[in-house]
Amino acid sequence: MKKFVVLFFIIVVSGCTALAVNNWHNKYGKPEVKQRIVAHHSSDGQFYQSAVKPVLESRCVVCHGCYDAPCQLKLTSAAGIDRGISKELVYDGTRLVAAKPHRLFIDADSTSEWRELGFSPVLNEYPESPANNLAASLLYNTLLVKKSNRLPQVAQLGDEYDFSLDRTATCASIESYQQVAEHQPSLGMPYGFPAIDDSEFNVLQHWLMQGAKMTNLAPVDQFTAQQVEKWEAFLNQAPAKHQLMARYIYEHWFLTNIYFSNAKEQYFYKLVRSTTPPGEPIDVIATRRPFDEPNVARVYYRLQRNQASILAKNHIPLALNNKELARLRQLFIATDYTVSELPSYAVNVASNPFKSFAQIPTEVKYQFLLDHSQTIIMGFIKGPVCRGQVALNVINDHFWVAFVEPKRVANANMDEFFHQVDDLLAMPAEEQSNALPISSWVKYARLQAKFLARKTAKMNESFAGGKGLDMSLLWQGEGHNDNAALTIFRHFDSATVVKGLVGQAPKTMWILDYSLFERIHYLLVAGFDVYGNVGHQLVTRLYMDFLRMEGEQNFLAFLPLEERKKLRNHWYRKAPKNLVEHLESNAQFNQETGIKYQTNAPKAELYSNIKQHLSAVLNTRHELANDEISQALGELNSLPNTAVQQLAQISFILVKQQGQHKAFSLLHHNAHFNISSLLNEGAQRAPREDTASLVNGFIGDYPAVLFYLEQYQVNEFVTQFSKVKTEKDYIQLKTQFAIRRTHPEFWRYSDILHKTAKQNLQIEYGIFDYNRFENK
Repeated sequence: MKKFVVLFFIIVVSGCTALAVNNWHNKYGKPEVKQRIVAHHSSDGQFYQSAVKPVLESRCVVCHGCYDAPCQLKLTSAAGIDRGISKELVYDGTRLVAAKPHRLFIDADSTSEWRELGFSPVLNEYPESPANNLAASLLYNTLLVKKSNRLPQVAQLGDEYDFSLDRTATCASIESYQQVAEHQPSLGMPYGFPAIDDSEFNVLQHWLMQGAKMTNLAPVDQFTAQQVEKWEAFLNQAPAKHQLMARYIYEHWFLTNIYFSNAKEQYFYKLVRSTTPPGEPIDVIATRRPFDEPNVARVYYRLQRNQASILAKNHIPLALNNKELARLRQLFIATDYTVSELPSYAVNVASNPFKSFAQIPTEVKYQFLLDHSQTIIMGFIKGPVCRGQVALNVINDHFWVAFVEPKRVANANMDEFFHQVDDLLAMPAEEQSNALPISSWVKYARLQAKFLARKTAKMNESFAGGKGLDMSLLWQGEGHNDNAALTIFRHFDSATVVKGLVGQAPKTMWILDYSLFERIHYLLVAGFDVYGNVGHQLVTRLYMDFLRMEGEQNFLAFLPLEERKKLRNHWYRKAPKNLVEHLESNAQFNQETGIKYQTNAPKAELYSNIKQHLSAVLNTRHELANDEISQALGELNSLPNTAVQQLAQISFILVKQQGQHKAFSLLHHNAHFNISSLLNEGAQRAPREDTASLVNGFIGDYPAVLFYLEQYQVNEFVTQFSKVKTEKDYIQLKTQFAIRRTHPEFWRYSDILHKTAKQNLQIEYGIFDYNRFENK
């Protein structure tokens, strides 16, 4: 009913918009786009960088950052502020036809072009004067409305506030905003949080009054400029072998935030395709996917400065240095193979890496993926596909990941095998962004079944009698690379991947081989279009079911035959009949494991063996320290189920100790009978099996709760938490220990949180997102 009322109100307001626009035109004149970018060294530029930008980042960007920013208002850069707002949704699981992309720095080059694409301003575009600059600024007026309508001093805000991710947004223009605000004063900004303080308000008011002048980032130092030049030269050499290498690297790194680890200051770059060679201004080739037809005779791979604020939810840092350069030369150039011709950009080739990169040996490609496995998987976790429960209900809430040893695929037989089956490895991106869900689903289901039959036959041959099916099959990171073991946490509609085998022994684990790793990337990262139609999104989600099960099957292969079926049946309780048939028809790997088990708990024993096998490279940053605070909070790992069920998905805990803050993350793992239900996940939930993990540091980008404790409160906090049985108990716990969104000093604690995170995460640090902050 609340959404219906909001929708009805929007319709009424929309009907009055034309009249309001005419009134504004009569009063102020005709609006036109203004040039606001000034030199970095100018007084206006310095004021923006030193005074304005910090306020925007700490108070506004926490909600207005990426694709899921309300009204697409991205306040992370001058270009995003100038672009303004749009009523169109990026995340729309119901559209029948793919939408036109609206990517900053890609799909339009100027504010005028954004106006033509339907974006309306948040800054004054009417004739300029100090008074007009405020009166005609939507940004200013939203702040002013909050100043005039302070949050009520209550624990939980009422129904006038809607914090659901799919809420209906008004996205009112300045011409109609006054009407909207009169009826909905709760829409003042920051939405659902306290107003910014007077000093911050005055900074923004002065900036806006003076015309909201902005500047881009300052020029980089000479060392960084030289590194850019060196890497662009490496990626744009003429021989076909080099060109194919560069294309492969680009298609796997295009989402990363690249930096040079030896630089005194860290600047981030995006690897982009350009029509222009190094030394000339970058002209980005704007395609939906990184492998789409570029429509130029020669593609150049360029490093484009990242102008936007760094957000935790999409920050994928990647360090480049001389060691990395030498590694790429060793893998792609020094290895003996010939590139006779460059592959086509035809969609059936370009969307299938087993065809487009067939000339590169399997071991080379696989080792490249392994070297930075966390970075590659972050593309799936932090790329645009990850937003939303429908996209993520294809994975469990907590599982470990390990990898097959690349030397086991280092032979011509594997290259020949992938050549023989490359047609079976076609993926949904072949249908581009407008797919028919049913027919596409049937097509790719059949291809996957045929591939699994071929793969299983090869595995039965390779591991006959269990030979080689033991710990030696798992990659040990060459003795030094901690990418060999990862943990993935799902937080209902977001996710995180970290290094190490973190938390208690999980329900499931994935073992990734080359073909599986590559397909996950091309399905969920390179081949996924967030602007695609419902068919594209559904088929992508359904195909990932196959890949998840394949990773799980690889893990089960290490267990005794009788244990495999028992575990599989437990993982897929209450599963649809067609899924059970799929599992049974493809569960034909019938070789016994080569591991000699010593106990009656083979799964637990296998986990222990894997930990021991990878012990030299296990990252332990998230393990609890052996100090009093950590050990006391560690009791939260054993919370009773009644308490766990009340937990938010991600809770951060800050403990103040001698003027410093220790940080912990408390994560709620939702249990399921199975995770193969596309639209009715709730029916598959097994809440009595829910668990929680308390880990050191920060895991998660969307905190829902912030607990703030003095050192002396730790034991009492743990004691009270263990007694939580109902929502009322949980709310009482928060009253005593949490910083709610309505706390009058919320922003001071938010600053403490971000300062602590920056110290803790360093190069991995990004601004947290508050769109999921709990209202309890």
